Amino acid sequence: MLKGIPAIISPELIKTLMEMGHGDEIVLADANFPAASHAGKLIRCDGHGIPALLAAIMRFFPLDTYADYAVSLMQVVPGDPVKPAIWDMYLEIIRQEAEQKAEFCWVDRFSFYEQAKQAYAIVATGERALYGNIILKKGVIQS
Repeated sequence: MLKGIPAIISPELIKTLMEMGHGDEIVLADANFPAASHAGKLIRCDGHGIPALLAAIMRFFPLDTYADYAVSLMQVVPGDPVKPAIWDMYLEIIRQEAEQKAEFCWVDRFSFYEQAKQAYAIVATGERALYGNIILKKGVIQS
């Protein structure tokens, strides 16, 4: 055990966050996302929702301030009437925890899948909100 690390962050997840370098991406995938078939490195966080996991991760994770977008979300498929309220939660968490302002972008479904395949890791969660997937791009620690 270590002090100050939220219990929601498993040893495997903290190790992965530490291994990641500037520009590496991590996907927090909802329960419907094809995580196992898309991941080079898969971390299971079943039973946890993304907002709680995101809040815990953002305590330690610097977002990339050099990239055009440090946060990517999956766009709603045209014609789908879903209006993802979870995005507002993500925005609030990141506003509270990020050291600097982070820009969000919305990526169409299949481009999101391709981006996820290139990510350093995919975290499979139990999040049930539709379009709950989020990709974070790691930045640098400012001294």
